Amino acid sequence: MSNAVITQIDLPGVKVSARGKVRDIFPADGRLVLVASDRISAYDCILATGIPFKGRILTQLSIFWFDFLKDVVRNHFLSADPREFPEPFPKFVDQLEGRSMLVKTAKPVPIECVVRGYLSGSGWKEYQATGRTSGVALPAGLKESARLSEPVFTPASKAVSGHDENISYARMADRIGADLAAQLRDFSLAIYAAASRHAEQNGVILADTKFEFGTDEDGILLIDEALTPDSSRFWPRDSYQPGGPQPSFDKQYVRDYVESIGWNKQPPAPELPPEVVEQTTKKYLEIYRRLTGRDLLSSGR
Repeated sequence: MSNAVITQIDLPGVKVSARGKVRDIFPADGRLVLVASDRISAYDCILATGIPFKGRILTQLSIFWFDFLKDVVRNHFLSADPREFPEPFPKFVDQLEGRSMLVKTAKPVPIECVVRGYLSGSGWKEYQATGRTSGVALPAGLKESARLSEPVFTPASKAVSGHDENISYARMADRIGADLAAQLRDFSLAIYAAASRHAEQNGVILADTKFEFGTDEDGILLIDEALTPDSSRFWPRDSYQPGGPQPSFDKQYVRDYVESIGWNKQPPAPELPPEVVEQTTKKYLEIYRRLTGRDLLSSGR
């Protein structure tokens, strides 16, 4: 498997619908082809350096979770074999293999559905300032990385540009309707419960994660990616110690680096040095191995 870094997917003659922070999206005969690049973002800015194998890891791990969770919630996944995609995608197998998915179309819900089982990241910062996170009151005296008595649902607005913003459940309900808000909250908590049990059995703490949902004629779908190191905080269970930041198998390592060099979190984003790129790749490969029981580099995907 090549470790060449691909930061943009260009398929000659195929129109691109959108380019996200990581994924390039192409229309495909009433469906979509999502292709995960090796781009990495921090604080909603795309960094100047790609991460080897990252697009493959995100795609293959999402496919694992879509299958694992299929009895909890419907999802948009159809196929990961570019040879089965509509024309002309099969002729781009070399670019698409391992990092692409054919998915159903859905109308995205403009809310990021965040579930926190532990107090970290923006949730910790908000708690320090207000004693709450996304309007949810938490007990006084909690430490950073503390396990919460029960997972909490803390939605965020999904910004087209700029930074996402934590919002209250009431604001979410006002924005998308009370019925849909309740369904997304319940799905999010159910997914988190199932995924965190699986992670714990494999020596991993799922500290928090975010989901994106869409709707089609049959109802709600889990879309985009699922429970990846881009969208979740994964901590090794055997070294967990509340009271400060935790070692992690996720993007927090990159966030910590760009903060350490004093970046102001505005474009242009900095480049990553080779040692940070190497360690990030190792962390992403390790969480894939722990959660799936497979070694990506030996699987040929």
